[in-house]
Amino acid sequence: MSRHGSPAHEAAIAVVRDFLRALEAREVDRAQAHLAPDARVVVPGGREVRAVADIVTNSSRRYRRIGKHIERVEAHDAPNGNVVVYCLGTLHGTWPDGTDFDGIRFIDRFELSGLRIVQQEVWNDTAERRAALAQR
Repeated sequence: MSRHGSPAHEAAIAVVRDFLRALEAREVDRAQAHLAPDARVVVPGGREVRAVADIVTNSSRRYRRIGKHIERVEAHDAPNGNVVVYCLGTLHGTWPDGTDFDGIRFIDRFELSGLRIVQQEVWNDTAERRAALAQR
């Protein structure tokens, strides 16, 4: 069920946006404050991490710098009473070799309980872009 624009949805979207801004700025403590103590974050490749510092470490291996151009955010009620937020857009940044990139699709799925993120799942086309670059 979806109730776009409800106060609960708007509040959950605000949490997700601030979490993503904090991650991009590498403000680990601010981002961590948005995660529930038992939060699960599944990063590309299917690996699960539990803390923002682990997200930053994983990202640092893949990118020198990374950011998100958010094109759309949707909030929906989950059957368990939580709020699910989908964030869609494109990635931009710099590969470890110093080459800039832009336009890589991503989708993040967040589940929030009590305005804390209990789960985040991250999907993107980074591997496909890197494979295409390697074939040149």
